[in-house]
Amino acid sequence: MTPGMADMAWLNPPPHHTFGNGTLIVRTAQETDFWRETFYGFWRDNGHFLYRSVEGDFTAEVTVKGDYKVLYDQAGLMLRLAETHWIKAGIEYTDGLAYFSVVVTNDTSDWSLVSIAAGKDGVRIRLTRHAEAIRVQYLDAADGHWKPVRLAYLPISKTVDIGMMCCSPQREGFEVTFSDFTIGPAISRDLHD
Repeated sequence: MTPGMADMAWLNPPPHHTFGNGTLIVRTAQETDFWRETFYGFWRDNGHFLYRSVEGDFTAEVTVKGDYKVLYDQAGLMLRLAETHWIKAGIEYTDGLAYFSVVVTNDTSDWSLVSIAAGKDGVRIRLTRHAEAIRVQYLDAADGHWKPVRLAYLPISKTVDIGMMCCSPQREGFEVTFSDFTIGPAISRDLHD
């Protein structure tokens, strides 16, 4: 197992995954997702999530590269307190394009999308916990700056689960590579350069 991933646990292990040199490659199971009620009227909690529990404030990052082909193929980072309280952020395929997607769930889910230019080497994603505030960013490969996408609320707790998430709500076999996953001290609370 890759250093840093050895003590992580699966929620809903995928049918296929391999660890490499700083990488995790996953192929998803049939019709996997994380969603609660809003608009669609269903609850799903069967997406794949490799995580560890962390106390206090922190910043987590990962680079995500996927073979996005089918509606709602998605991969990124997830922050989770329980089935009813979580945030997932990453790249999601919709309307023929890969968007930066964020779902915040506090009992029910919401969804936001931002159009970005995903490079051939994937997208670097960052989640930072500052008490009850979760800052969502991605690294813009064109200018090398972290771009803000969302400042979201998640209830305060002593610990929270953080890790890599992927789903394929309309198929099986979506393949994604996660690389250079890190968890470290929270970045500065300054929101603007």
